[in-house]
Amino acid sequence: MDNFVAIDVETANNHPESICSIGAVKVKDGVIVDTFYELVKPEPEYYFRYFTESIHGIRMSDTENARTFDRVWRDLHHWLEGLPLVAHNKAFDEKCIKVAHKVYGMDYPDYPFYCTLIAARKQLPRQLCPSFSLPYLCEFLGIPFNNHHNALADAEACAKIAMTLL
Repeated sequence: MDNFVAIDVETANNHPESICSIGAVKVKDGVIVDTFYELVKPEPEYYFRYFTESIHGIRMSDTENARTFDRVWRDLHHWLEGLPLVAHNKAFDEKCIKVAHKVYGMDYPDYPFYCTLIAARKQLPRQLCPSFSLPYLCEFLGIPFNNHHNALADAEACAKIAMTLL
């Protein structure tokens, strides 16, 4: 795949619609050409679970003046240019995006959605790569990676993995 958008979302708590940040990396002709990152104010006023705060570092105070998912996604939808989406563990990200669309009464355009986690499990022998988590996979593939659970950093890592495996 040479043309796609790698995407990652972080949530405020266990509710999939509680998206509090979105990161995306656009790849065209096998080259990263643009990035998108925005904090999102989850609605209704979701609590931020201490456990999720400790993972991604986003707090309610960080998102209180942010736009809500419906407004962010309208801009992001145009930015996507109809390209297929890719995520590392797409089951999580796709579910969150679909549920948020439903909560906001938005039609979900049924984006083509691919998964680097599934691709890695199919293509890489388990004895060579002890874990298929984003940090381990990046290390195994020689992809520099830091700031895990920052939506943009995760999307960029996913994009680089996708350019390697897909």
